[in-house]
Amino acid sequence: MGVAAGVSSTQRTLRILGLPTRALADSVRGVVRRARGHDPETVRRELREDAARRTREVLGELKGGALKAGQLLSTVEMLLPQDPEQTWRDTLTGLQQDVEPLPFALVEDELVRGFGQDWPTVLVDLDPVAAAAASLGQVHRARTRDGRDVAVKIQYPGVAEALATDIRTLSVVSRAVAAVAPRIALPPLVSELRVRLLEELDYVHEAAAQQTFAEAYADDAEVVVPGVVAARPRVLVTEWMDGTGLATVAQQADQTTRDAVALRYQRFMLGGPARCGLLHTDPHPGNFRLLADSRLGVLDFGSTLVLPHGLPRSFGRLIAALQSDDADVVSAALREAGLVSAGRPIETEKLMDYLAPFSEPAHHEYFHYSREWLREEFGRVNDPRNPDFAVALQLTIPPEQLFPPRVWLGVVGVLSQLEARVAVRDELARLLPGFTEAVR
Repeated sequence: MGVAAGVSSTQRTLRILGLPTRALADSVRGVVRRARGHDPETVRRELREDAARRTREVLGELKGGALKAGQLLSTVEMLLPQDPEQTWRDTLTGLQQDVEPLPFALVEDELVRGFGQDWPTVLVDLDPVAAAAASLGQVHRARTRDGRDVAVKIQYPGVAEALATDIRTLSVVSRAVAAVAPRIALPPLVSELRVRLLEELDYVHEAAAQQTFAEAYADDAEVVVPGVVAARPRVLVTEWMDGTGLATVAQQADQTTRDAVALRYQRFMLGGPARCGLLHTDPHPGNFRLLADSRLGVLDFGSTLVLPHGLPRSFGRLIAALQSDDADVVSAALREAGLVSAGRPIETEKLMDYLAPFSEPAHHEYFHYSREWLREEFGRVNDPRNPDFAVALQLTIPPEQLFPPRVWLGVVGVLSQLEARVAVRDELARLLPGFTEAVR
């Protein structure tokens, strides 16, 4: 018994692949209903509600890589079609913070494996009702023998097998896409994602990363990282941290509060690599808290990338180059960053427009992020009806360049959820290597 108990690997794959299949069927059903005279807006709302409910049920139950993908999508939920009732927003926000945990009886064996039969003497008064649940494990509150409040993260039984199934499903899809658009080079990217996701299953590895961050940010005025108390391969014990999740901050806090937490969030995501040689590569709001003293609390260090010299200078130089109107400067930066094959002709001006969602905020001393802005940006460049849509196929993204742009997009997505007004140019100049350098 474990993740999606009773669901075989084949059933798991079919349920994941069934989401886009059902979406296509819904489109046909919508056409038929409108042709029969049903109110178009009512049809669209009902189909949207059905699709959102189905997605949350499937991803929330399956957990593993399927839920991880949903949580990643939650950072950019405004890229989905127009949603006046915020159906998708509410659904994906739920995937960030309201995942249904497993009964304690299904995860207790991991405590026995990690701490022995007498684990209750080590983790005193452990609450059998999970305080939180995520894609790979759930968290219970407890105390140590010396009286410290701790968070006990226990990995779901069977999650490794579920993750392997999800990766195989993604690999099949990526090979199909690569056959049509080989320049996208999805298979090696999936391979890189596989390495990162498998690292998340090793809580000892996560503990080492978290402790590195905790020591680097000890007594910091803006950021708090809970220290590690104990680690086993499938159980991680850390200091307990109260706070308000960023999804709730986005929905309930005033503008001043949202702006302040957004600035701390941006600084942490960009400044972490230079400070401790690691990039936190899971930027979704469920991993961050607004604490009572206004500092930013950071959780979940299972997904990190070793960057001993900080963020790559080529990434900062690319963002800086995109500020210019000089196609030659941008072309040189794209090639330096490894995003365009040597000698391959490119339509640089169209690519500059395509990459605008990454670079537009850097044009401004302060930028007001919003869902509407991000939706418009991606709706424009990702519309297949746009004759410039295929320009994206001119980019070749090598695996080693996958995470900085992906993380930056996630940061932009969270800042847009917060509807925050944030200092950008000076912050990038201070924190992003290469941003202030002239591109030759």
